[in-house]
Amino acid sequence: MSSTQRGSLVELSNLVRRFGEVTALDGLNLTIQPGELVALLGPSGCGKTTALRLLAGLDIADSGNVIVDGNDLTNVAASQRDMGMVFQAYSLFPNMTALENVAFGLKVRGVDTAKRESKAQELLDLVALTNQANRYSHQMSGGQQQRVALARALAIEPKVLLLDEPLSALDAKVRTQLRDEIRRIQIEVGTTTLFVTHDQEEAMAMADRVGVMSNGKLEQIDKPNIVYSNPASAFVASFVGAMNRVPAKLNAGKVSILGQSIKHGGGSSGNDLVALLRPESISVNVEKSPSANTGSVLARSFLGPQTRLTITTSETKTNIHVDLPSSEAGPFDPGTTVALKIQADSLLTDDNGKN
Repeated sequence: MSSTQRGSLVELSNLVRRFGEVTALDGLNLTIQPGELVALLGPSGCGKTTALRLLAGLDIADSGNVIVDGNDLTNVAASQRDMGMVFQAYSLFPNMTALENVAFGLKVRGVDTAKRESKAQELLDLVALTNQANRYSHQMSGGQQQRVALARALAIEPKVLLLDEPLSALDAKVRTQLRDEIRRIQIEVGTTTLFVTHDQEEAMAMADRVGVMSNGKLEQIDKPNIVYSNPASAFVASFVGAMNRVPAKLNAGKVSILGQSIKHGGGSSGNDLVALLRPESISVNVEKSPSANTGSVLARSFLGPQTRLTITTSETKTNIHVDLPSSEAGPFDPGTTVALKIQADSLLTDDNGKN
């Protein structure tokens, strides 16, 4: 495959799809730039797979348009859309070798034997399966089969590559390895890619931009670090990454929480709020005298480079998580009283306000 291949511009415009009384997509607007990898992330039933199926032509929208490179494909058959797809199930032909599976799309398109075999071998080289060309699916691991499926999708040089939960059937180690490989290959080839997943770690690690969906709507789409650090809504804040929900109160433009008073941009005084705090945005110190800003360590979980403390707060009796470097976790045994301090610029609330 030519390394100079350019990706296509994808525009999903005002897409609506209903299934009976259920609205799977509610006016979705999404633009994917040429060569970009966009991940759609969200819980089951949020509409992310429906969006992918509409782009693929496997389903038809009730209204709206699917446009690729300026061409309206809304009513074009799936077989005529020039899309490459990789599914959760590997979907290889069991009676074909890896080389024959990869070459299949080229054979259907009438490419002569020598050219399609050369192309298929080139793609197997790309996905690091040079020596697996003559193996059948039952002779390969799950990760190898999914690499073959990826090579098969890329062999036809599709305008758009569609990945529908392609890693969810694999074990954790293989999943991490293959997601890195997919990203490497996607960058090398330059194919515009839509990746659908419910796994936030995959989305954040692989995508140029992450779109978080809920109830058929796109809540936010941005670079992964922006979605994490500056969520557009309480849903995004809670769905992406671990999040503590802590009772708080707004008074005179300040949020009172865990014995601290932090400036807040809006709302009415006296209002009860739920503050949203990342585990890494709370620091702890051993404290002998319980007070409003203290808590008691319930449990300590080793997570490799980080250790997560579960703490019951003295003020609200709320259980919260605090992440800290494992090298600093020694003093915080269960039962230890700790002082809690919040990074002021990390505070979000359920009214979408920020300090």
